[in-house]
Amino acid sequence: MSSIWTSVKAFDMVPHNILLSKLEMYGFDGWTLRWIRNWLDGHIHRAVVNGSMSESRSEISGVPQGSVLGRVLFNIFINNIHSEIECILSTFADDTVLVLAGIELIFYLRDLEKLEKWAHVNLMRFNKAKCSVLHQGWDNPWYQYRLGDEGIESSPAEKELGVLKANHILGCLKRIVASRPRDVILPLYSALVRPHLEYCIQLWSPQHRKDMDLLERVQRRAAKMIRGMEHLSYEDTLRELGLFSLDKRRLWGHFIATFQYLQGVYKKDGDRHFNRVCSDRTSGNGFKLKGGRFRLDSRKKFFTVRVVKHWNRMPSEVVDASFLETFKVRWTGL
Repeated sequence: MSSIWTSVKAFDMVPHNILLSKLEMYGFDGWTLRWIRNWLDGHIHRAVVNGSMSESRSEISGVPQGSVLGRVLFNIFINNIHSEIECILSTFADDTVLVLAGIELIFYLRDLEKLEKWAHVNLMRFNKAKCSVLHQGWDNPWYQYRLGDEGIESSPAEKELGVLKANHILGCLKRIVASRPRDVILPLYSALVRPHLEYCIQLWSPQHRKDMDLLERVQRRAAKMIRGMEHLSYEDTLRELGLFSLDKRRLWGHFIATFQYLQGVYKKDGDRHFNRVCSDRTSGNGFKLKGGRFRLDSRKKFFTVRVVKHWNRMPSEVVDASFLETFKVRWTGL
């Protein structure tokens, strides 16, 4: 298996005219389009070189980072990047991963061409200096891949955890918030820090205790920042704040995703990823999933495999829920 990791200076490069045309294509009405155009056109920029400042100019590209609307608009803009792609394509904000697994090489090479064409048509540019190939598997032939006219360097590993960024944001909060009451720190942590530890958790969920502890350490540090929690144990602090450990939150997220698959939310993938046990004579709940047998240990760590044993241990009243909200309430009440 080979994975190509690409990076693009995405948020700053989104052309406003192309973005607005896509919004219109997706059915946004005229009033909403005018409102978004006014919001985007309200930004200006200036350049400073050796103390000399240029005149102000209106922005014709880019969506503001750090805003909810900016992220939504960017996701809409790149929504069609998956069009006609044969391989597995995963997008994480402004990073893109193309995975070759169980598919002929020719399709992978064509998909690279399609990505380059998409970037050209949408006036975007992949940051090829930050693109890399991650080869996996004992029999991997280590092909040399190209994106456009440039070759892509191989890399022995790629960072996926958001620990560094989460700790950086937490340090900023510690410096700028003096009193640190619960009603200030907790919402800031939930909105600005924790998402970096949980983004796309079904894909990269840690399997080793040292990695789990590394993530948990960030939440432990945040809890100690709250006034009045300094001398409590971590477990007592979580109970006092009404929080779950990150380990339990990951399991909760896995169950929610599994429930949605089984309820047909992802109609194309649900039947392919999970299989029910064909028997009514099972202990515990009557909605058990079938676990597979694999030669490679790495397959056992896939989301659709590791969630099975946990799902099968849940009581019937939880897995038999008809609606997601009911499922959440029953599970958190255990």
